[in-house]
This record gives sequence, structure tokens and C-alpha cells, in this order.
Amino acid sequence: MRFVVGDGFTLPDLDGRDVDATFHDTPDGALARAGVSLRQHRDGTWTLLLPRRGRELHSQAAGAGVVPPDLLDAVTAFRRGADLGAVRTVRSAVHVSSAAGGVLAEVRLLSERGTGRRPRRVEVLPVDGTPEDLARIAGALTAAGAVPDPDGAAPPPEPDDSAGAVLTEALRDGVGRILRHDAFARLRETMPNGDTPVHQMRVGTRRLRSDLQTFQALLDPAWSRPLRAELGRLAGALGGARDIEVMRARLHVTAAADPLVAVDAESVGRIDAALAGRQETALSALDEALRSPRYVQLLDALTRPPRLVGRHGAPAGRVLPGLVRKPWRQLVAGADALTPELPDDDWHEVRKLAKRARYAFSWVPGPEAAVLAKRVAKAQKVLGEHQDAATAADTWLFVARFLDRGDHRLAVTAGRLFERERAAVTRARAAFPAVWAAVCEENTTAWLK
Repeated sequence: MRFVVGDGFTLPDLDGRDVDATFHDTPDGALARAGVSLRQHRDGTWTLLLPRRGRELHSQAAGAGVVPPDLLDAVTAFRRGADLGAVRTVRSAVHVSSAAGGVLAEVRLLSERGTGRRPRRVEVLPVDGTPEDLARIAGALTAAGAVPDPDGAAPPPEPDDSAGAVLTEALRDGVGRILRHDAFARLRETMPNGDTPVHQMRVGTRRLRSDLQTFQALLDPAWSRPLRAELGRLAGALGGARDIEVMRARLHVTAAADPLVAVDAESVGRIDAALAGRQETALSALDEALRSPRYVQLLDALTRPPRLVGRHGAPAGRVLPGLVRKPWRQLVAGADALTPELPDDDWHEVRKLAKRARYAFSWVPGPEAAVLAKRVAKAQKVLGEHQDAATAADTWLFVARFLDRGDHRLAVTAGRLFERERAAVTRARAAFPAVWAAVCEENTTAWLK
């Protein structure tokens, strides 16, 4: 949020603490736009505040104005090679505190660029504040004389906007998910809800690749095809790390699935330890990918406006339904052909088709597309459980053979885990016809015909 203020404006009492430090940013303010705050305190120490999770990183002094290497790495996705320097426009800043002592938002009073004297605007960088918290802060600023700046943030495309505007927002959403979670993936942190930044970055990457393919008729292929290829490389690095995350979490759920028939805890621990070693290898490969020049170049390309062609200027409601019919037809053909006797890979292919269709429907204006997207999501969830169980079943046997062929207890444990996973596969196959029938109801799909 941004506000315009007059010469005599001072920040009101926001129930927070003053930040006495020198702020650093790129020349174009990329960190501030992303809600990131990097500053050096009077004693020379540094603090990096990352948005939406209240995560503060601290580093010792590295010399006046010299950003410590760990903090410099953490903001790679935001600065993308640009130099960092002292921000002369910040006159004062306050961290608005929650009752528990966390940071709801950072509120900055900024001067006219280059003068350092007259206040000109206020920026509110959300951290852990809810919409209600931010509304309260905005109300206090408005009461003190600040005027909301309508140019501070571009509104999302409306249903009546052009197809190109909606597509631009779709791509912005995907790359935004990557940017928001990049630093946390480097820090190898788990999110409060149990999710992981690796998962969210993978979702962003997959959505971008899917949207670039579905809406390719609106994009210059010389621009979009290289991006899809580079996103594929990034998806591979993220997928290697994410797949093991899923398997490690599933191992313990499957082991505890039947408390009346307990599996050997020591053997489960050995399997988990083997997966942990593989996970470390995968995370190291991901670290290398995130620190490569190709990754920075990819983000640079994705954060620029897309090269639009074709009917991008026409209303989205007239253009986009026609573009999503192809992924829908592919999904129908694949799902209708599924039978309980088909191999796991055939079921997995339909899951991928469902994911692409759901991503496509989510950008088509109108309630009909939203309803269909939700129903496809339910079918995708069943197919996802099928894929996770099938993959896990093979994983438990493979790891057990890899660890020790002569360990009887380990072999028995892996066999029991395998049987539970294959039972889950059977249940998913039995559940799918009903959820797929709900997807195909005439009142849900009529708009696609």
C-alpha cells in the first residue's frame, strides 16, 4: 500500500517500534516493491525482513554498506544482479507490532527522491499482518492526513478486460509464487502450515509452463518457447527435492495407518534416514540451480511484460473459453479411457491432464469455469493420491533392497508398507468414477461446447 502525504506529515502512533537503521535497496526499489526490508544498524549489524512470515535474518557487520553474503544470497530473486545501495529517501520507519510481539507490517515515511528532506509518500510493507491489520494501519494513516495512492499497485484484471490482460496476470501470479518462496527455499524452511517453499515454487513453475502452453496462441513463440524450456529445467530441480519431501511425509503416515498391526519402528527409521540422504543430495542440486546465472536470467525474462500476439486485445470472455477447450478434450479422452486394469503410468498421465485443465479454467472469467475448476480439482486430488501411493509402494521396496537384502525385519516392514500403499491405489481407482461423473455433468460443462 502507498499513500501520498504533505510537507508537515508525521507518522501517527502505530503501536510499534522505531527502526533506526540505513535501508538498502536496488536503484529501482525492487526489494521494497516485494515487501522486503534490508537494513544496516548503527552498530554495523544487518537485518533482513522477509514478507508474509515475519522472518528476520541477522548477520554481523561486514563493513559500512557491505551486505553480508548470506543476506545477499537470500535476496537474489528480488535484485537479480542489480547493485544494492543505501536508500536515501527513507526518513523514518516503524515496525507495527502484534500482541505476541511479531511484526505486522513495516511502515516507511519517504522523502522526495534525491532531496532527503520533504516527506512525499508512505509505504506499508506487509509482513504477518492480516487484511484487518492492514486496514487498521491504513485507517490510522488516512486519519493523520495520508491520501491513498491509486497508482501504488496495479489492480488485477477484471472479467471484462482483454485476454492479454488476463494472461499477463496469470503469468504474474506464477512468477510471484516463485519469487515469494525463493529465499525460504534457500533457507530450507518449512512453512507454519506444514507446507514447504519447494512445493510452492514447484507449483508456480508448473502453472507457468501450463499457462504458456494453453495460451500459446496469444504469445510470441520466440518468447514463450525458450521460457518453457528453462522452466522445465527449474521444474526438474524442484521436483527432485519435492518428490522426496512427499515420500518422507507419507512414510510416517503409512506406517501409522493401522495401529493394530504395527510395523517395525527401527526399520521405518532406516528407510527415512536413507530418504533423508537422498533429499540432501536433491536440495544441493536445487541450491546449485537457484544460484546459476540461468535462473536469474529466467526470472528477468518472466518479470518483463509478455510478448502478446493474436487476439490478445479482444475480451477475455470471448477468447479464453476457446483456448481451454483443447486441454479439456484431452482430459476427457484420457479419463474416459481409464479402467482398473490399466498401468499406474496411464493414471498418472490423466492426473497431469487434469492439472493442466484446472490451471486453464482458473483464468477463464465467469462462475461456470470456476465451478468446473473446483470439480476437476477434486478429481485431481483422487488421482494425486493414486500417484503418491503408487510411487511410495515402489519406493519402499527399492529402498529396502538398497539398504540390506538380508535384513528380514526390514523386508517385512517394506512389504507391509507396500501392501498398504497398493490398497490405497485400489481405493483411489474405485473412487475416481464418481468424482469424474460429477465433473462431466451437463450443467457444469455446457459453456465449453
